[in-house]
Parts: sequence; structure tokens; C-alpha cells
Amino acid sequence: MKSQSLKHLVQKIFSDEKTKQQFISDPESVISQFSLTKQEKKAVLNTHAKLGLITSDSIQLEQAVGPLSWWL
Repeated sequence: MKSQSLKHLVQKIFSDEKTKQQFISDPESVISQFSLTKQEKKAVLNTHAKLGLITSDSIQLEQAVGPLSWWL
């Protein structure tokens, strides 16, 4: 991932239970805490909507984000 903000968001979601629960109930509130581009926000929300970002395994995430990696 080229975007440090996106990397920090994903790390925070997976390493902090409070952030994880907040993301599940209100993803926008968590996303707004990070300096993401519109494309990054859209990718996170789309991935979450399609896969349930929190419950996805690394293979599912890689397959979903892989085609988008050209801008990451």
C-alpha cells in the first residue's frame, strides 16, 4: 500500500477492538479520522460492503483490493 493513511486505518481496525466495533457500526466515523482520498474512502467502503471488511480473511481482501492496487 502506498498510502500511509490507508495502511494506518486498516491496521487500527484490525488491532484495536474499540475501533473495530465502531467501524462495524459506523464506518464513516472511523474513516473520517484518517486523511484518505475519495478513491481510498470508496475502496474501503466498497470492500466493507462486499466482504464485511472485518470478517474477511487476507486472501479475500487481497483478491478484492488487488485490482485496485494501481492507485494504492
